[in-house]
Amino acid sequence: MDQQLNRPELTPASEPVSRRGVLRAATVSAAAVGTVGLLGAPAAATPGASTGHAPGRRRVPVDRISIQLYTLRDQLAADLPGSLDALRRIGYRRVEHAGFVGRTAAQFRAALDEAGLRSTSGHVGIPQPFDAAAWEQALHDANVVGSKKIVHPYFGRDASGQPIRDPAVYRALARDLNRAGRLAERAGLDFGYHNHQLEFVPLTNGSTGFDILTAQTDPRLVHFELDLYWTWRGAHDPVDVIKANRGRIRQVHVKDLDVEGGFADLGGGVIDFGRIFAHEREAGIEEYIVERDDAGTAPRSPADALDTARVGFDYLASLRY
Repeated sequence: MDQQLNRPELTPASEPVSRRGVLRAATVSAAAVGTVGLLGAPAAATPGASTGHAPGRRRVPVDRISIQLYTLRDQLAADLPGSLDALRRIGYRRVEHAGFVGRTAAQFRAALDEAGLRSTSGHVGIPQPFDAAAWEQALHDANVVGSKKIVHPYFGRDASGQPIRDPAVYRALARDLNRAGRLAERAGLDFGYHNHQLEFVPLTNGSTGFDILTAQTDPRLVHFELDLYWTWRGAHDPVDVIKANRGRIRQVHVKDLDVEGGFADLGGGVIDFGRIFAHEREAGIEEYIVERDDAGTAPRSPADALDTARVGFDYLASLRY
């Protein structure tokens, strides 16, 4: 299934929701859990990298820097070979796909090979309700592309678009994640879960969806791809999340938060990434994945996403912590 341009993300009622729709609705969910809690606390607690964490001698390994191709979705649709070649020239050697841009898995792999890139990870939603045969086909495609990891990208809204607050729904998801992870393991792939802010909304029993997912998924089968932006938007400090889930945060989406709570190119916002990455060994981080959800959408142009990609790579390659 091609998820690149209008990325389907399944709600519990199996209703397709585009990632753009998620972004448009972000302010709705902010109001649902309290705007002050989502934005005010993280921004105040964590100064920008330029004024916060003191630089040290550690650095992000360049060969572990990746980019989520959702960042460049419209540019890829306009010119897949040229866009992939531009990423290679920026310095990227690995990417995380969000679908195959209208190609088959084999065709997409050929385009990556031509550009000298590897799709080491990919976002693919597990079927809801769970369908083992459909998931096994997704795992087959992941192996064709050459991925080592496959990640469920989105969850957290009910059929009416509101944040899920029923713990039973998250418990059911945890069971499905374990099933998906077990099949992924058999296929030679690592399976992960990518969060937004919705997993941190308080549930009716006082816990959160993230609490349930971390407690009720098998660490041998399910790791977490922590989106640092959305974790802050969920009023949680990524360092605290790492400390509570040692060894399970194998991937991070490195996405900056501007002073208004929106997106920013890396280094242009308020998140102190050095402070977070100082806990990289404790977390178990294997990939640092640049992303900006609105990088090429109005008022920006699709080509602006390549600037975001360049700024992101240069920022991570030069960061000391």
